[in-house]
Amino acid sequence: MRNLQWFPGHMTKAMRMMEENAALCDGIIYVLDARCPASSFNPALKKMFGAKPVLYVLNKGDLADQRADAFVKLIRENGSSCVRINAVDSRSRRALGESVAALVAAKRERNSQKGYSQTFRFMVCGVPNTGKSTVINLLAGNARAQTGNKAGVTRGKQWIRLEGYELLDTPGTTPPSFVNQKLAVRLAYVGSLNDDILDMDDISLALLEELSEKYPAALKERYGIDGGLSPLEMLDKVCARRGFILRGNDYDYERGEKAVIDDFRKGRLGKITLDNISDCEGFKF
Repeated sequence: MRNLQWFPGHMTKAMRMMEENAALCDGIIYVLDARCPASSFNPALKKMFGAKPVLYVLNKGDLADQRADAFVKLIRENGSSCVRINAVDSRSRRALGESVAALVAAKRERNSQKGYSQTFRFMVCGVPNTGKSTVINLLAGNARAQTGNKAGVTRGKQWIRLEGYELLDTPGTTPPSFVNQKLAVRLAYVGSLNDDILDMDDISLALLEELSEKYPAALKERYGIDGGLSPLEMLDKVCARRGFILRGNDYDYERGEKAVIDDFRKGRLGKITLDNISDCEGFKF
């Protein structure tokens, strides 16, 4: 598989804009994908925040298994706040709201003692397609920010005014270069990279191989795949199970590849967390 890199021009502008606006914000809401918290952590973003308090939101928690909770524990042990949610489920609103309020509780108390109130500003950031705008809409209780199930929906900054808060919705930004290709490939799995730049043959085969190592039961249940098969043999099984057959009885690999990716992204393979705690080595949350 060729090395993955995706840092289009609008991301350079976005990073510059975020750096300029960071000084205006009282805290940061950093949205990660609960299925791959290490892969969706962009060190370049964390660096620009300085000493500002950060709340890490492990979104899409309904698609991740209990292994995601280890990342919540790790981030908290590193001195930052962290909450695991599903931003499309209104039941997550209370936990998220309480976590945001706690981020500035001490400053709010100091202001109260001095006799004045303040509208707190938070920057909401993360790599593409982690659900930043959906997190904002959850806090707002209605649709304020534009959302979409693909990378790159938000291109410019949007200030969203809520009761007592202002939230800056920012474009998703990947690292300027991916040092760890294993983590970059996982971003491709979850849709945080533009599918149009990817070789989906390679991505789907790599996903099948990783799932066969970590979640073989999911492949067995969904596609009837047993252990000991090569990635291409597993894709054959997918095509056979789903009836993706071309004229001449050849397998329709294109449809099979799309099915594997789509099944994973939509949770049809069950709850999955691909990253390990060891993937966070060298990160400073």
